[in-house]
Amino acid sequence: MTIERISRAVIALTLAAGLALVLPAAASAQSHQPPPEPPADWGPISINLEGYEYPHPVEFMNFRVFDQDVRIAYMDVEPTGPANGRTVLFKHGGSYYGWYWESQIEALAAAGYRVVVKDRLGWGKSSKPILPYSMSLHASNTARLLDHLGIERAAIVGHSIGGQMATRFAFLYPERTTHLVTVNQVGLTDRRAGRGYTPFDGEIDADPDLQAAYERDVRTDTNRYVEWKPELIEHLRIRHGQRLSGDWPRLAYVRRLGGNLRSMDTVVDDWPHIQTPTLILGGEIDGPGFPDNVRRAAEILPNGEAFLIPNVGHNPHEEVPDVVNAELIRFLGTGAGSTDGQ
Repeated sequence: MTIERISRAVIALTLAAGLALVLPAAASAQSHQPPPEPPADWGPISINLEGYEYPHPVEFMNFRVFDQDVRIAYMDVEPTGPANGRTVLFKHGGSYYGWYWESQIEALAAAGYRVVVKDRLGWGKSSKPILPYSMSLHASNTARLLDHLGIERAAIVGHSIGGQMATRFAFLYPERTTHLVTVNQVGLTDRRAGRGYTPFDGEIDADPDLQAAYERDVRTDTNRYVEWKPELIEHLRIRHGQRLSGDWPRLAYVRRLGGNLRSMDTVVDDWPHIQTPTLILGGEIDGPGFPDNVRRAAEILPNGEAFLIPNVGHNPHEEVPDVVNAELIRFLGTGAGSTDGQ
């Protein structure tokens, strides 16, 4: 079934403290644009983000995969409100890190949830091994992390390509998934046909043009938000700083290995098999076909529903966090037992 709550999203946007309806991206005033070049005081940043503070303590799970010793970084945040016995696990998008879920962590912990946020293998504070990455590998690593933490079942929330990874987890581990939420998921259609396949040949840009790379990052990031906020500059600082790191070639190599997931795999065929209650959530300013693709996905999923937020872009959890938090709390409070493993 499909339940689209655009009208409620409009009301929430209007009432949320400090928020106002904004114009579409093409007409936005964008009053706080990023600087035209990286600030001079932006120095190198470790490819594993050592020294970069996350909003909560970071722990590590050590294990072996493909005959390599690796570790996955995660935050495990206990409820700050009366505990409800439920757990939510967040997966970040392709260009991001676990820390950008900070507002959702605070809201859900206050609502009584245990909140786990992982940096996927090859990203953030997790190891950067050279191995064959896949959505199914990331799903198995998530199951391993739940085992490590003694969590039997959890709601899984993923943004962008993290939405694809969350979907694959629900497909492979239905008994462990109480709810599935995708936030501006990429890959809502299968575009592999006719695109061919080019194996990774190992070639990377080990010495990128830093100004050109920064300008690409600025174009990409500002297009992901209807209204750019000054604090979003942190994403640009990290990407630039990691290019300055002496370990940049390894990170570039790992990103190439993990960057072809969308061209090699799709979760569209997973949808009919996922009985888990599923919310396809998103800011509607994310490409001309995005709203229709969201509705279509929600219709195919046996227990799917759609929630589109008008005049908001690809990262609604950063752009209008109060709206996203309220919808997450509503949806996650439906249809699940209260003994998911703490």
